[in-house]
Amino acid sequence: MTDHAHYARRLRDIADALEANDVRTHDALTPHPDSLTIINNRQTKRGQLNYAVPEQLQLQRRIRRYNADTDLPHGDIVALALDIYLRSQGYPPDIRQAGTRHP
Repeated sequence: MTDHAHYARRLRDIADALEANDVRTHDALTPHPDSLTIINNRQTKRGQLNYAVPEQLQLQRRIRRYNADTDLPHGDIVALALDIYLRSQGYPPDIRQAGTRHP
């Protein structure tokens, strides 16, 4: 008899990934509820994210202005924007790794 455990495990992984990304909203730019929970938890461990970006996009100025208008911290603005973009491209966070550090 053939062992299908490997396929069953892969199907569970795929279902978990789809579930993590399957929150339908009327606005594609609405943050995922799981992401908002993490952002709003001030006990969440945070790491530095440094990337060179084109100055012509004026991202630093725009982030500062958005922060001034909304009081949302700079890091949260960047985290939500990247999370929304990566989820829309099919890259949701791995739920099982939440709260752990992986290289």
